[in-house]
Amino acid sequence: LGLVLGIQNSSADDYPTFEKEMKKAIDLLASSRPTAVNLFHSLKRMADCAEKNKQKKIEEIKDILEEEALKIIEEDKLCNRRIGKNGASLIKDGETILTHCNAGALATADYGTALGIIYAAKKEGKRIKVYTDETRPLLQGARLTAWELLQEGIETVLICDNMAGEVMRQGRIDKVIVGADRVAANGDVANKIGTYSLAVLAKENMIPFYVACPFSSIDLSLLDGKAIPIEQRDVSEVKEILGKRTAPREVDAYNPAFDITQAKYITGIITERGICEPPYQDSLR
Repeated sequence: LGLVLGIQNSSADDYPTFEKEMKKAIDLLASSRPTAVNLFHSLKRMADCAEKNKQKKIEEIKDILEEEALKIIEEDKLCNRRIGKNGASLIKDGETILTHCNAGALATADYGTALGIIYAAKKEGKRIKVYTDETRPLLQGARLTAWELLQEGIETVLICDNMAGEVMRQGRIDKVIVGADRVAANGDVANKIGTYSLAVLAKENMIPFYVACPFSSIDLSLLDGKAIPIEQRDVSEVKEILGKRTAPREVDAYNPAFDITQAKYITGIITERGICEPPYQDSLR
């Protein structure tokens, strides 16, 4: 729908001009999330839809693109429900889940991936408790995930990112479930910064670590995670919290938005098609 809004006010009266304006909007949207491969799939689908209908009037093309965008949204909703159902089979009654960042309705068309699994398990009548990392530097876990879970009536405990290892050591966590922005052919996963640390800690504490994502997030063109582009964000996000400076102005900072979790740390990758297990070179195809 972002693309639909981007071209809605186009005054182009011929397709070449309209296509040029649309490409500018596509490039802008693509630059917003260079790590998330499914964004590129959706943008390409919209561009292909416009090309297929280029003989029609521009206003007709706009309407067709809006219809296509709504189809993508409905498909994403259905996909997330299937991920939720598949993942819920892994959760036992009374278990406690640790999650990171936001992979719920606020990050998808609806329902979510990692959080969708928790919602589906609750719908099945399972009692679930969730620990959510605050997720620095932008606090998506604190601002978004905690709110979502509470809205669903799920017992939720917010922790600082650096508490995760300790709550695992204390035996408070049964499983870790996170989302993903891109998965390489060998099962390496790009997700919000801090995910790699969680995976290493989970393995050390013998806790299953699962990734939930649509199959469209799997990029078989990349052999491993080293080839996944990582978005670099403004260093002010590290030196500030919600606009309030917390570090010396002159100090340097490093702010990658994502990290790479190697496949060897991942117990399974939960998709709408089922649960993929190692070796991922085989199960992801």
